[in-house]
Amino acid sequence: MARITRHPDHLKPRAPETQSSFSFASRTLESGRGAPYPSAVAMAPLHFGKNSLMNESSQTSAPLGQPGAAPLNSGPLDADPQNAGLQNAGAVPGGVRLRANKLGVVAIAFFAIAAAAPMAAVVGASPVIFSASGPGTPVIYVIAALLVALFSVGYLRMSQHITNAGGFVAYIAKGLGNKWATGGAGIAILTYLSLQIGLWSQFGVFAQQLIESLTGLGLPVYFWIVVVMAITTVLTMKGVDASLKVLGVLILGETLVVAALVISLVAQKGLGIFTLAGFTGESIFGPGLGISLLFAFACFTSFEATVVFAEEAKEPRRTIPRAAYLVIAFIGVFYMVSTWAISGAVGIDGIQAVATENPSGMIFELAESSAGAWLSIAMQVLVVTSFIAMLLGLSNMFSRYLFALGRAGALPAKLSSVSATGAPSFAGLVNSLAVLAVISAFLLAGADPIATVFAWFVALGTAGFISILLLTSAAVLVYFARSGTRDNLWVTVIAPALSFLAFVVVGYLTLENYDVLLGGAGGVARWLLLGIPLIFLAGLIRGNQKPAINYAAEIL
Repeated sequence: MARITRHPDHLKPRAPETQSSFSFASRTLESGRGAPYPSAVAMAPLHFGKNSLMNESSQTSAPLGQPGAAPLNSGPLDADPQNAGLQNAGAVPGGVRLRANKLGVVAIAFFAIAAAAPMAAVVGASPVIFSASGPGTPVIYVIAALLVALFSVGYLRMSQHITNAGGFVAYIAKGLGNKWATGGAGIAILTYLSLQIGLWSQFGVFAQQLIESLTGLGLPVYFWIVVVMAITTVLTMKGVDASLKVLGVLILGETLVVAALVISLVAQKGLGIFTLAGFTGESIFGPGLGISLLFAFACFTSFEATVVFAEEAKEPRRTIPRAAYLVIAFIGVFYMVSTWAISGAVGIDGIQAVATENPSGMIFELAESSAGAWLSIAMQVLVVTSFIAMLLGLSNMFSRYLFALGRAGALPAKLSSVSATGAPSFAGLVNSLAVLAVISAFLLAGADPIATVFAWFVALGTAGFISILLLTSAAVLVYFARSGTRDNLWVTVIAPALSFLAFVVVGYLTLENYDVLLGGAGGVARWLLLGIPLIFLAGLIRGNQKPAINYAAEIL
């Protein structure tokens, strides 16, 4: 018999419960139609002046061992020979799990909203979309939110059968099998490491400029990256409690300062700024639609955080869907209302030109003219703190990804280590060291932290995220088709099929506009895209070599 290892109480195997990025200011590029678009990832630094600164659950609500409980791994997953390793999924390998029953709807939403960095997106991403779609920008954000909501219909229905920190990878395993899931895991690792590398590099520039403008202290970019990364790593390793306290304060600050901007604009210009006159077919569906939709959609890349925290959720089968829709609604409304007010205040006839001419300073100047220098300075400070919240959210999210992959056997088992508080401590440390190693290599080689590190890696991460969504959409479709679930055709067939087709279109737009994502760099940077199919292929091969990989183990 295998030796039984004792764990702290919150780590012991338990019976299942009843069911119940961007921030950028950019230089101008020429589009194929000749209209100038700022590149969201080829950002010029913000100008700070002295006054302007996976576990499958039983398929009924009855607990295991009681009448009405479904078999552990019932469903289409078991019919697939490549998932034979899941037949013995009575417990997570090693009996290790994250601390359960810890997070409610609002707590999970905090992590996802923080990782979206809404304040930084309004200041940085919105000018990019304004320059492409002008007064149609608020509608572009609504379209992006509806696209994510469409994907969520089948995805969240499928979440009733999965409670796993592996995020999308667990869903791919459930629908398409272990081999495809391991390929998807490779893309997920590439995606989230790339996003963190690029965003940390950009944060360092903004933090350095802000501190220097306020204090005259001219410390290097690398210093601020190392100092703040050390703080976020410690918070990640300490567990969700510590991170939530910090995120709560930072998100509240972001929300209040943007609300202050909107209120000051209304006080100065009147409610007439919320005009429908700019919502024309030309502004919404014009030549700028592709790049606008791509960047608006990129502002929702943190959405996966809602399911990554499923193991730690209270009543996950109810909490996760509620948190997901709360995140979509909050971010969508936040972007729509703020950009609508900004567009009307500047003027629907002039917003496109203003955003093109001054993408990095437009929002700050508007804040100063409407409320005074205090609001402009506050926004500049909170853009930097918004980055900290985003990076802390991503650190917590990706460390749980690595934890789940280590526990499943796709990565070294050491990554599934947890601290006394039930946090994926070792995975959090590995994540930070990996990100810091890549950034260090580029900066020591003399690479520009914005034009090279940020542009290259955020573009790659965006393309990788679209790839993961395509795989997950396909997995949702296949899962419901193989399980024979047809109680609601909209939920199980129509919405998943439409979301899959929509992401095919978004994927095409990503490739079509990849040079814009790169800030016009092209060349060597374009070859980085090959990393996505190559790492996916490597994952497929590993999935065949190690059939015991188990993404959907039931935690008892």
